[in-house]
Amino acid sequence: MADSFGLLQTLWRARLIAPMRPDKYVRMGAAMRRVGVTATVGFAVAAQRCPDRPGLVDERGTLTWRQLDDRCDAVAAGLQGLAGGRPKSVAVMCRNHRGFIEALVAANRIGADVLLLNTSFAGPALAEVIEREGADVIIYDEEFTATVDRAMADNADATRILGWTDTPTDQLTLDALIDKHADERPAPADRKSDIILLTSGTTGTPKGARRGEGSGGAGDLKAVLDRTPWRAEETVVIAAPMFHAWGFSQLLFAALLACTIVTRRKFDPEATMALVDQHKATGLAVVPVMFDRIMDLPHDVRNRYSGRSLRFATASGSRMRPDVVIKFMDQYGDVIYNNYNATEAGMIATATPADLRAAPDTAGTAADGTEIRILDPEFNELPTGETGQIYVRSGTLFDGYTSGATKDFHEGFMASGDMGYLDDAGRLFVVGRDDEMIVSGGENVYPIEVENVLAAHPQVGEATVLGVDDEQYGQRLAAFVVLARAATVTADDLKQYVRENLANYKVPRDIRILDKLPRGSTGKILRNDLRDLVT
Repeated sequence: MADSFGLLQTLWRARLIAPMRPDKYVRMGAAMRRVGVTATVGFAVAAQRCPDRPGLVDERGTLTWRQLDDRCDAVAAGLQGLAGGRPKSVAVMCRNHRGFIEALVAANRIGADVLLLNTSFAGPALAEVIEREGADVIIYDEEFTATVDRAMADNADATRILGWTDTPTDQLTLDALIDKHADERPAPADRKSDIILLTSGTTGTPKGARRGEGSGGAGDLKAVLDRTPWRAEETVVIAAPMFHAWGFSQLLFAALLACTIVTRRKFDPEATMALVDQHKATGLAVVPVMFDRIMDLPHDVRNRYSGRSLRFATASGSRMRPDVVIKFMDQYGDVIYNNYNATEAGMIATATPADLRAAPDTAGTAADGTEIRILDPEFNELPTGETGQIYVRSGTLFDGYTSGATKDFHEGFMASGDMGYLDDAGRLFVVGRDDEMIVSGGENVYPIEVENVLAAHPQVGEATVLGVDDEQYGQRLAAFVVLARAATVTADDLKQYVRENLANYKVPRDIRILDKLPRGSTGKILRNDLRDLVT
């Protein structure tokens, strides 16, 4: 009873439950029964809750919730009407725009599995994922045609549909499906749809993590709304890639709360802040490197945008630079919420602005309903302040990888794959992946500690550190640095700076100055690309 009351309080505070005419609630309930309680049910419900409110704003203009819902139905009916009948699996390789949403929601409504593909995939990686996961239909943006052609060379039977085109084409498009099936609704699904999210895959081929319809649920919703000040029927700018678990979750939350979704296909730091001001957005969803890019803008450019409408700017997907966190909040207010998530586990911890002011490198405290343990290799729980492997237990753990494999578990707790520790306030600190710690000359070294020191140097724009093989010491540190504008610092200067701030064995043997760090679409650094630079 107390849990139910707490949930109702949370939903009321977020205005998800609000005073409305009884007939509107009836229509919302009917919409849920029509499409089923699927991952994307929020789109159908929002179309009944506020049909004429803007649902999506992208580079092609504005769609109301009713228009967006009707377009999703038309695509769903079109997919069911394909020559081969309803597809079992739909792969989506689209940037952030209406086509991504229409493909996702339509496939979900007809009971087809949805495979969300990274837009930075090269042909071989895409071919491997497609072959492993299977796909009857692939919906993709015109710009990825060459990549899709290479990947699908041995899969001629799959139906190809363009989700976004900039030029006229004779190929089947989502717009053509919508025109042909306007005002149609799909037949009810006879099976549940799974959403297959790919792990980041920065050091290997991404794995498919299957999230069923029951993953998360009311508990996950409450955990997010209790920490992050979402409010229904407001506006959120989603810059994080929607194919990634983080951007995907923000898209679904926005739909559940009937929040107007503002997005664009490619991230641009100035354009993002312009969208926030133009649409008076109260929320901004990014990956951490986007904060870096915003704060890299010249001072006079940043000052053109107040960001005063923001109540939260929420991020996940990789480490946040502590210096950037403080600089952003100093300029735009205490609005950053750092989320420690995993594709396999959903939300694990959240750092509020107060947490970040106290400890800007924290991942925050455990989400409601989630337990965190720090264990040593023998599964003993470690005391406060000691570093070990992070294990988590919650109701949002994934259903296993599509390969049939799963994560390591101990007493119901899943290994996150990260190393970290808890402080006296219960705040979690992530020091790196469990395979990133190196042993150099018998000493344990976590690269993130060295990264933070390098990033704090006034002439360093960004830095990353990793372990590489070494004949003498077993492993050694190699650092890769991008300098700030007009910087004159040298690699030797930076080594001395690290030496002045850390133990001598933590000084990188190699420091390379690069024009930029290689990153994937979600902002994660491609460490294997950097290892290739080390001889």
